[in-house]
Amino acid sequence: MSLPTLYEYYAPHVIASGLIAKKDGFYLNNKEITLHSGAMHYFRVPPGYWRDRLRKMRAAGLNAVETYVPWNLHEPQRDVFDFGDADNDFSGFLNIVKYIQLAREEDLFVIVRPGPYICAEWDFGGLPSWLLNEKDLKLRTSDPKYMKRVTDYFNQLLPLLTPLQFTKGGPIIAFQIENEYGSIMEDGTIPDLEYLKALKDLFVKNNLVELFFTSDTPSLHGSAGSLPGILQTANFKQEPEREFMLLKELQPDKPLMVMEYWTGWFDHWLEEYHNTEPPQVYCDVLERILKFPSSVNFYMFHGGTNFGFMNGANVFTDYQPDVTSYDYDAPLSEAGDYTEKYYKTIEILARYQKVKTRLPELPAETQKVAYPTMKVVAYLTYRDILNQISADAKVTLPDVVSMENLPINNGSGQSYGYVIYKKRVPLRKESSLKISGHIHDTAMVLVDGILKTKPLKSLDDISGFGYWSTENPELILKSESAGEHDLDIIVENWGRVNFGVLSDFDQRKGLRDGPVLLDDKALSNWEICALEINKKWVNSLSGWKQGNALEEKGPTFSKVILCITKAQDTFIDLTGWSKGIVFINGFNLGRYCHLGPPQTLYLPAPLLKIGENEIIIFEHFKPNSSLSFLDHPVLGPVKASAL
Repeated sequence: MSLPTLYEYYAPHVIASGLIAKKDGFYLNNKEITLHSGAMHYFRVPPGYWRDRLRKMRAAGLNAVETYVPWNLHEPQRDVFDFGDADNDFSGFLNIVKYIQLAREEDLFVIVRPGPYICAEWDFGGLPSWLLNEKDLKLRTSDPKYMKRVTDYFNQLLPLLTPLQFTKGGPIIAFQIENEYGSIMEDGTIPDLEYLKALKDLFVKNNLVELFFTSDTPSLHGSAGSLPGILQTANFKQEPEREFMLLKELQPDKPLMVMEYWTGWFDHWLEEYHNTEPPQVYCDVLERILKFPSSVNFYMFHGGTNFGFMNGANVFTDYQPDVTSYDYDAPLSEAGDYTEKYYKTIEILARYQKVKTRLPELPAETQKVAYPTMKVVAYLTYRDILNQISADAKVTLPDVVSMENLPINNGSGQSYGYVIYKKRVPLRKESSLKISGHIHDTAMVLVDGILKTKPLKSLDDISGFGYWSTENPELILKSESAGEHDLDIIVENWGRVNFGVLSDFDQRKGLRDGPVLLDDKALSNWEICALEINKKWVNSLSGWKQGNALEEKGPTFSKVILCITKAQDTFIDLTGWSKGIVFINGFNLGRYCHLGPPQTLYLPAPLLKIGENEIIIFEHFKPNSSLSFLDHPVLGPVKASAL
C-alpha cells in the first residue's frame, strides 16, 4: 500500500481545525505535525520555474513552503496595485494566488509572511519608497498616516489569501504578524505594540483565521516584538539550545519552532569573499534543532535572485548594498540545483519526520549552457540616453531633492534607478564642486558629457569622491577653457537598507542633504531627470550606433544579440566590464560590479526566447567589446575555513 500525500493524510474529508500550537506540539486538523518548511520567494524566481523548485522542496521531505510578500512590488505607485495583472516590470512574477495554488498542487502547505515590512535583503525591506515622500509619516508604527497606507494595501492583499486558507480548503496554515519587530529597539526604545495589535486586527477583519505568529531572535530581543497569546518563533544561525531555552521561558505552554534557520548567508558588493556555511556545520545545527525537538523553517531553502533594482542593503558598520545573487548557500542553489546540503537534508529529515507521506522523485536539474561569446553590435552614448528620457520624467526645481520627492509618477516620486541633476554652469579652468552632506549612494560627474569622476577601480576609491562614505565631498573640475559648460551629476540608488533600528529607514536617495556648491556658491534652478530604466523605456530605445562604446568617456548602453535554437539556463560573465546593470529582452537581470564578490549574473531559460535575444548593458565606466557566457556561476572566492 502506497503512502498517503500530505493532503490525503491531514485533510482526507472533513477539515475540523487548522494549525494549532499546543504545549506538546503542533496539530493540523487534530493530527500531530512537525513542520519542516522551507523559504522560497515567488518574486525571486521566474514563474516558469515555480513548480520545479516547489517539487524539489517536497522531494527533500519538506511539508510546507514559506514566503514573504513584497509590498513595494504589489503597490509600485500609491494606490496602484499589481497582483500579476498589470504591465509593470515584475508583473509576471506577482501572481501570488497562482503560486500558492501551485504549492497545493505540489503537496505542500504554505506559511505566509505578508509584512508589511519583510526585511528579506529586499529593497527597503519590501516597503514602497513612496512612503518616504509623505511628510512626518512614521514607518513601522501605529502612526495613523502609516497605518492608513498599510490598511489600504492589506485590504487589497488579504482578501486574495482568505479563500486559500487551510480551513477553507486551501494550503495556507499560518500567517506572520510583521517581521522581527523586536529588532527596531534603539536606546531602550519599547516597540509599538499598538502597531502589532492594529496589524492583527487587520488580519481578523479580513477573515484570516489560521495560526498567527511573530518571529525574533530570543537572545537578542526576548518577547519585545510579540503580542500576548500569539505564538513566538525563533530566528538564528547557531546555538539552538540557547535560543530554545529562552523561547521556552517566554512561552512555556507553546511548541517550539525556528521560523528562520539561516542555512547560509548573503553577500554584499565589495566584500572579499562569498559567504558560505560548511555542510557539516549546517547539518550539526539542523540535527540539534530537530532533536530538541522543534519544528523548522529553512531560511533560505532556495534563495533565487535579486532581479532588477530590488537588492537591499545593510548598515552593520557602513552602508553595504547586497549583490544580485541571492544564492544564500542554500540547499537549492540560485539556479535550482541540488547541493550537498540538499542531499544531507533529505537524510536528516527522514529520521525525524514522524508522519511518513508520499514524496515525488527528485526532478532532473535544468541544463546549463555556455553560449558562444557575442560581440557588442551597437551602442548609445550618454547624450543619446539623455535625449530619450521622456518629458514627464524631467522637472525643474529650485534645489536638489531626493528621487522620492520628485513630483512625478502621480505623486509617487521615483523609486529606483538613477537621478540626474543637470545645470549650465560657469566654470573656471579649475573649479571646486562640493556636495553638501552625503551622496546616496554613488555619483558620476560629467562636464559636457565627459566623465570627470574617477572610475571605480579599487576598494580605496569608495572613500573618495562619488560614494556614500565621504561627508561634504569635493571634486576639482579642470577645464581647458573657462566659461559656460553643461554639468551633470548622475546619482545611483544602489539599494535601500532593509534591516535595522527605525532610524536606519530614512532611505531617501540622490542628493538630499543640502545644496551643491560651485566655487563655494550654492547652485539653484536644476533640471532633474528620473532615469528609471524600466522595461518599456529600454525596449523603446532607438538611434543605436553601430560598433562598440570603447572610445566613449561617459556611461553608455551596449547591445548584444544572442541567437539561440534552444532556451537553457546560462550565466553571463561580466569579466572585462566594470559596473552597471544588464537587461535581457528588456527585463532587468540586476546589477554587476567587477569588485564582486560575484562575477556572473544568472540568466534563467524562461527569460529567453527562440531566435534573437537582445541583451543591453548599461555600463558606468568601462564597457567591453564582447559578452561571454558560462555554464556555471562565479559567486566569488570562499574563505579557506569554509571549504
